[in-house]
Amino acid sequence: MRTPPFRYIRYTQQANGVAHLMLNRPKQANAFNAEMIAELVDAMDDLAQQSNVRALMLSGEGKHFCAGADVHWMQAMVDKDQTENHTDALQLATLMNRLDTLPFPTLALVHGSAFGGALGLICCCDVVFASNDTRFCLSEVKLGLVAATIAPYVIRAIGVRQARRYMLSAELIEAQTALSLGLIHHSSDLESATDAATRWLANVATHGPQALRETKALCHACYQHPIDQALIQHTSDLIARIRVSNQGQEGLRAFLQKRRPIWPSD
Repeated sequence: MRTPPFRYIRYTQQANGVAHLMLNRPKQANAFNAEMIAELVDAMDDLAQQSNVRALMLSGEGKHFCAGADVHWMQAMVDKDQTENHTDALQLATLMNRLDTLPFPTLALVHGSAFGGALGLICCCDVVFASNDTRFCLSEVKLGLVAATIAPYVIRAIGVRQARRYMLSAELIEAQTALSLGLIHHSSDLESATDAATRWLANVATHGPQALRETKALCHACYQHPIDQALIQHTSDLIARIRVSNQGQEGLRAFLQKRRPIWPSD
């Protein structure tokens, strides 16, 4: 696997196909800057091309997952015109889209602070495990800004009613509240959350690689799509194609023969 020389993230892959991206600006609470965003986009583009990647964990080094935008980055944007700000914002929007559309399961392991754009990363992941002490905040309006590029993912994750409250108030969201909102899926002490996240990833890494990728694509296709003849045809075509694929055939045979599947390359 290609491993570019990254400065602000760490990028590794385990033998079972689980990749790990870690935000690595701990002295700045892993706050975003333009370089970190560019590195994350590059890493995700690379991951998407790796046929042996089965799942991804996203986490943060140090005391916090991510404190949102770096103050020096924000200062630089003050001195730029609207066109330059649009180009910069588009890069963050691109990052969110890349993470949201990665073709394998993604998990965010969150602790400490998760503010601003960090909520975008969280809402783009398939599942989120958090420590009990994590604090979340859609803090943009405090600065006279708008949570624009992350809004589609936040609204999809927690619903427009709750998004309106927390995007307008910028109030802190404790872990238990985040759990009730559906912002996260699991909350415990950090050690237990890490263990649970590792087990979840190890489990999904044993599933059919093609089935995992097609399932993620199916979720995107079905979301807010009317259950019409086109969708019925699409889902019928999908399961028929998967059943006769090499991996589908192996999965069915393994189940009937009561053994673990050996997934072929499809």
